[in-house]
Amino acid sequence: MTSITFLNPDEIEERVGNLDVVGLMEQAFAAFSKGEAVMPMPGELLIEDPPGEVHLKYGYFKSGDTYVIKIASGFWNNPAKGLSSSDGLLLVFRKETGELAAVLNDRGRLTDLRTAAAGAVAAKHLASTDVDTIGVIGNGIQAELQVLALQAVRPCKNVVAWGRNPERTSAYAKRMEEKGFTVEIAPSASDVAARSRLIVTATASPSPLLQWSDIRLGTHITAIGADSADKQELAEAIIRNADIVVTDSRRQAITRGELLRAYGEDSAALSRVAEIGEIVSGIAKGRTSERQVTVTTLSGLAVQDIAMASAVLSG
Repeated sequence: MTSITFLNPDEIEERVGNLDVVGLMEQAFAAFSKGEAVMPMPGELLIEDPPGEVHLKYGYFKSGDTYVIKIASGFWNNPAKGLSSSDGLLLVFRKETGELAAVLNDRGRLTDLRTAAAGAVAAKHLASTDVDTIGVIGNGIQAELQVLALQAVRPCKNVVAWGRNPERTSAYAKRMEEKGFTVEIAPSASDVAARSRLIVTATASPSPLLQWSDIRLGTHITAIGADSADKQELAEAIIRNADIVVTDSRRQAITRGELLRAYGEDSAALSRVAEIGEIVSGIAKGRTSERQVTVTTLSGLAVQDIAMASAVLSG
């Protein structure tokens, strides 16, 4: 019997510190859009009481020797209990035999990091190079990590934020100020849009928080919250009217959130949506004008998890 590698959160964190996660995500997205990975549709388990969800993502690179199954959960009442809202682990198996090769007990950390890095990839290729304020809608872990990841591609220390829970938004502002950012809490989501041209939405909202009339010319929005069919952060008109709309996987995105609500079964409309891997590879164009409105909606791909697992185990 071959040995199995077990890594706990501290061991994983030590290895992650040596990784260029943004570059790693660019490579993963490009590989996916080039057809170099096998990635079935994700599985979902929605829990009503307490409110929560569990996502299963799985797949492999055709050139690799392993396949990965990831379990990632989000339970929205956890912060009130002093717990992280996210948890999970990754299981790595040998593709030749199906034997378990590694257990990465990351408690959701790798998912959080790769999601934040994906937002940075989107901003690198689609946001204006002149960013003086980062707008944030949300107050959870991604509201924090997305801003930190953006520093590698669009460095900016000024944040204007709004969240549905005022107390959590105040706590978010305090956390970010301790990390060296200047944070102003806006009175509404529309006010965030009025004061920033690089916006991150990171909520589990079931209904739109931003309208097309809120968006300034030259704005880029990275929307990461609507990763299931019951969520939506952006009004349909934003998706329909934006100059460039980008997602991580057209096939996956049409079943959830923003693109599902905006396009439904309209395959012609969906064909106009680029994948971020196509932009990274030069197959599709990113921003070409400072006046363009661009939107990236991400639901998370298994190739990101495969790339993270492989990098951590190689580290």
